[in-house]
Amino acid sequence: MVNPHVSVHAYPWDVLGDPGFADRARATGADAVTLALSYHSTRAATPHHPRRRFVDARHAALHRPVRSRAWEGRRLVPRGADWLPGEDPGRAAVAALAGAGLPVTAWIVLAHNSRLGRLHPDLTVVNCFGEHYPYALCPSRPEVRDHCATLAAEALHDLPAGAVGGVSLESAGQLGAVHAGCHEKTDAAYGPTALRALSVCCCEDCRAGWRAAGTDPELVVGELRRSAATGAAPPAGIEEVLLAVRHAATDALRGGALAAVRAALPGVPVTLHAHPDPWATGPSPGLTAAAAEEVDAVLVPCWPTGPESAELVRRTALRHPVVDAYVTLLAPTDPALLTGHVRRLRAAGASRLSLYHLGLLPADRLPLAAAAAAEFRAQEPPAPAAGRPAGPAAEARPSTDTRPSGRAHAPGAEIGAP
Repeated sequence: MVNPHVSVHAYPWDVLGDPGFADRARATGADAVTLALSYHSTRAATPHHPRRRFVDARHAALHRPVRSRAWEGRRLVPRGADWLPGEDPGRAAVAALAGAGLPVTAWIVLAHNSRLGRLHPDLTVVNCFGEHYPYALCPSRPEVRDHCATLAAEALHDLPAGAVGGVSLESAGQLGAVHAGCHEKTDAAYGPTALRALSVCCCEDCRAGWRAAGTDPELVVGELRRSAATGAAPPAGIEEVLLAVRHAATDALRGGALAAVRAALPGVPVTLHAHPDPWATGPSPGLTAAAAEEVDAVLVPCWPTGPESAELVRRTALRHPVVDAYVTLLAPTDPALLTGHVRRLRAAGASRLSLYHLGLLPADRLPLAAAAAAEFRAQEPPAPAAGRPAGPAAEARPSTDTRPSGRAHAPGAEIGAP
């Protein structure tokens, strides 16, 4: 039986220059701090920092040195975070946490990058109307997969020995039509089936995959447009091809990133942000059959405090024995519902709890982290899952990006200017 494990999320700017951060992290009772070493653009509150109240992370960034020799000959090259102090702010934050006796899980965002997507639209997800999603690098593109593997390797390069006890991979797959950024004005404009159609990438590499599977790309595009217009699903045969091609690309991207992680930190467990719905896109893309066998834990988005989140945990526990429930402590979460929420997640099969987000929490919500951690540990361990479904098609349901609406700071969602 897996012992319960609790982590709290943070950014390097939460740690650097704040001598009180370590004490707040310890007060939660968490086992580790999940620290972003690469991240998308965001405007973040820093309510506890002694010298500031906001950070404008205006573009996706690698919080480590961008070494020219590592990126030589590539079009997709990240930028560093010039809003952070020093030449290697990620390493400095890891070292500060390790020096305070706090284990670190390295949090790496892979295919979500609006800056690179705008520079290289040919490498982004394109929908059935020919519209590119600049925040979404397409995993079917070999350059994108190479970028994600190199990004993972560089995020972990030359970190303090023994400081990193885990790695958490976000957006290790395709993002879709929903993107919580740039003052989004698309909520509720399309139903779930239409959003699923608009989340299918129709780039040249994806079309080549359909063609190799014996399906005419023009027929597929026509069916996707019909689905987007009417809300009726495409024929089952076309859906099977679409899902197979997407999952193959996802597996290839994740495989390269995992190889890079394990070369950098042999034996360190890897957590994958994923969703039991095979059609899901976004920071937690659909869990593929291969993924469940390759990673050490699966992190599932559990932001809504109703029973639907516990159902996601239950479905994931049928596929993987270690489920990490991702819970937000931020508004609009009702603090009065948090204890029952954590209890249901534990009973549904979660053996790990990830709390978002220690750096963003206002003072009146700081005690929620310790309360959630204590409640999670107090519950009886979940019963072993009874079995596993035959494969990802067994749970195919309409879904797109799996971010609940109405939240102020969303992981995997670019806030502010993309």
